[in-house]
Amino acid sequence: MSQGQPIKYSDVFQVSGELGKQPITPQDAATMQAAENMALGNTQKGGAAAVMQSAASINETRGFVGHHDVTRATGDQGVTVSHAEVDGHHIITESLGGQVVGQYVRADPKSGPGVTKGGGDDLVTIGEALEAAALSAAEKPVEQSDAVAIQAAEVRATGRMQVTPGGVAAKAQGAASQNARAMRDEDKTKLGDVLADASTLLPKDKVVTREDAEGVIGAEIRNQPELATYPGGVAAAARLNQNIK
Repeated sequence: MSQGQPIKYSDVFQVSGELGKQPITPQDAATMQAAENMALGNTQKGGAAAVMQSAASINETRGFVGHHDVTRATGDQGVTVSHAEVDGHHIITESLGGQVVGQYVRADPKSGPGVTKGGGDDLVTIGEALEAAALSAAEKPVEQSDAVAIQAAEVRATGRMQVTPGGVAAKAQGAASQNARAMRDEDKTKLGDVLADASTLLPKDKVVTREDAEGVIGAEIRNQPELATYPGGVAAAARLNQNIK
């Protein structure tokens, strides 16, 4: 990052549009920190608030923003820290200006041992990661890049190179093909519709490894014109095990 330019949201998060062009301000960071503290009880180490605080401090020191400046996206739409439960895990999604800037997974201490599959009390499986994407990107119309990423996830879960008939990948591919012909977004099948019961559609499941995540991320990127993943989507959910605190 050049010292002649402020640190913008697109420099540290996978966001787009007007938000991505805006410099990160101290008040934005303070708002996210307050939301994290209220929802989670503390500021997440390495989380969205911590990243924003570091960037905002640099921007203020260099004179790009004032201490009381607020980004319009934050002022208009605010920040949210939402919880969802997937198979005994709390999936925490942080959003700013309507775009996802962070996701974390926490095991539910009340769920007892044996909630997750494949060992590791705090580790999510591929099926659970897909279900997390169903929550964090529920209203995103299924595109070819999503279908390919879901297929990559299914292959890694089952160990089979072919698509399982009636499985989650087949369901996603059918939705992507149908959506390509639909004229209106309201007529398109959404990720939430395809992935809500992903775990039950997988004949075999496993804990997501770094290699699994990289494979899913690569599949989505290769099929995106922007060569980027969708914030909160399938590739983002595949990273959940790398974000355990």
